[in-house]
Amino acid sequence: MIRLRRSATVAALTLTAVATAVLGVAGPASAHVTINPAEAKQGGYGRFAFRVPNESDTASTVKVEVNLPENAPVGSVSTMPVAGWTVAVEKRKVDPPIEVHGSQLTEAVSKLTFTAAPNGGVKPGEFQEFPVSMGPLPQADTMVFKVLQTYSDGNVSRWIEEPTPGAEEPENPAPVLKLAAAAPASPGASAPAAAADDDDDDDGSGAATALGVAGLVAGLGGLALGGLAFARTRREPAAKS
Repeated sequence: MIRLRRSATVAALTLTAVATAVLGVAGPASAHVTINPAEAKQGGYGRFAFRVPNESDTASTVKVEVNLPENAPVGSVSTMPVAGWTVAVEKRKVDPPIEVHGSQLTEAVSKLTFTAAPNGGVKPGEFQEFPVSMGPLPQADTMVFKVLQTYSDGNVSRWIEEPTPGAEEPENPAPVLKLAAAAPASPGASAPAAAADDDDDDDGSGAATALGVAGLVAGLGGLALGGLAFARTRREPAAKS
């Protein structure tokens, strides 16, 4: 009995240690600032949200600074109003210019600063999303957004570490947007569709012609029957009164 109790105790302590280790690793990794969705197409436009969780037990998040990557500028960046927050947009010169809808842009957004109203912010146990629209997305594999998260007690979390391929996630990872190359358009992709449309047109015109002929035949048949009936009435003698 004593041996069984000792075995049960050891097993329980082992499970507790494993659970603590797993939770201890998973907790901080799941609490960093992220961009959602985390994948998009090069050259396209998209709506993204920077999700900012509050990690402090006593202070609120009152300012969020999002730095756009210098090596992957975006021509158009717009923000969505967030209740209780204001946003300041900073720009920088770019060379070479960015082409957007045939226009050459010499400036690009470099930083977005979201500031909470007095006595506001992201409280402990909460998170806030800051939506933005961006495009056309650059011809790059990734966009790394370095973010500074300021708390009401003055502490600052710096989410600025870039990921390294094949390595573990850094302690303070920056939000990363993965960009996939757009699939090239195939020149002959529309040919079968065009051929199908031609076949449909031919079938439709043939059906219309057949209906027209059938209608003409039916009309001629009706005229013939009417003529016979008229001739018969003329041959029959009128009824005597």
